[in-house]
Amino acid sequence: MSTITSATMPVHSGATLLQRFQQVRSTTLRLADPLSAEDAMVQSMSDASPAKWHLAHTTWFFETFILSEQLAGYHIFNPEYRVLFNSYYKAVGSHPARQQRGTFSRPSLSNVLRYREHVNEAMDRLLLQEPSPGTLTLVELGLHHEQQHQELLLTDILHAFWTQPLRPAYAPPAEAAASPAAAPLRWSAHPGGQVETGAGDAGFAFDNERPRHATLLSPFHLASRLATNAEYLQFIYDRGYERPELWLSDGWDTVCREGWRAPIYWEKDGDQWSEFSLRGMNPLNPAAPVSHVSYYEADAFARWSGARLPLETEWEHAAAGRSIVGNLLESWSLGACPSTANTGEEDQLFGDLWEWTASAYLAYPGFRPAPGAVGEYNGKFMCNQFVLRGGSFATSASHIRATYRNFFPPHVRWQFMGIRLASYER
Repeated sequence: MSTITSATMPVHSGATLLQRFQQVRSTTLRLADPLSAEDAMVQSMSDASPAKWHLAHTTWFFETFILSEQLAGYHIFNPEYRVLFNSYYKAVGSHPARQQRGTFSRPSLSNVLRYREHVNEAMDRLLLQEPSPGTLTLVELGLHHEQQHQELLLTDILHAFWTQPLRPAYAPPAEAAASPAAAPLRWSAHPGGQVETGAGDAGFAFDNERPRHATLLSPFHLASRLATNAEYLQFIYDRGYERPELWLSDGWDTVCREGWRAPIYWEKDGDQWSEFSLRGMNPLNPAAPVSHVSYYEADAFARWSGARLPLETEWEHAAAGRSIVGNLLESWSLGACPSTANTGEEDQLFGDLWEWTASAYLAYPGFRPAPGAVGEYNGKFMCNQFVLRGGSFATSASHIRATYRNFFPPHVRWQFMGIRLASYER
């Protein structure tokens, strides 16, 4: 996932940013509230992190990069946390290996929560002093960083609960209601031509979204909605996981090595499919978007469909100027929902699921990482990753935008990832 990077000058004063700070920090606690201390320590694989670590690391950001440098007389909560809750910041100093985070029985969850309170109180004092524009920029950066970890907290606990024999639910089942049928799949035509891509100078953006630059697009079509579970089932029943001609070479090797036969959280009992979600194990909803698929699976499904995945520039061009409206974190749906829009325009551009693109995660022309530690975490990941766009049901509306570039390796499946098809001709 796109991590901490540089940003433009802030659009908030200290007082207004304080309100946003308090809202973001309280949202993180709300997401962690269903978890016991035991839940919060679990790390089910090396790619994931315990919830307790997410709570502490996001706090570490504000203490390390802001309070210790900007607030006179600030008292460090625990000097040992500078190393313990560092993620990958080489400029800050050493850090534990990622796969060790699940061994941190100390500090306790209650102590981590006290750490958060300590830092929150100090941040309140700092923001009421109307700090410098540079400090406000770092605070805005830290809040977007925390919103990324809010989503990671959910993806990581979902995987942790799935690995347990009891398959506990993070949240209660949704109220019983008839699920709507998915809207018919239509295609939206775009003429292409020279377009502008990337974030402008105004407002917040990570450095990997800049600079804005010209891009030449061929005419293309985008599917009006995300691919559904029912459509992906057709791919499975047509032996999609058994046909090497549908797969990239690395993807086919991964399918054979890992024994993939369906998305990661799907299970089959006789002729019936179920899916594990944040609300527990439930019958597979055929109208809902297919979720938790890797780039390899998305690419194979697109090829089987006689289509392809969109370029990230195509996706951004289609989404530019659209309102940030959709099934996002503020809805608290905790799951992707069927598209019922019947206008023919692209639905689900924002929210529901991150959408794989066919674009490798690379620097834009003229890209320059920020100096120092806060610029350390985008440019060096521009290798062996693919871009995803649009956010998911776990992404905050105040965090996502049309230029946002998420990125993951092509084999990853535990994130809230889905598929939108594209085509040059229809």
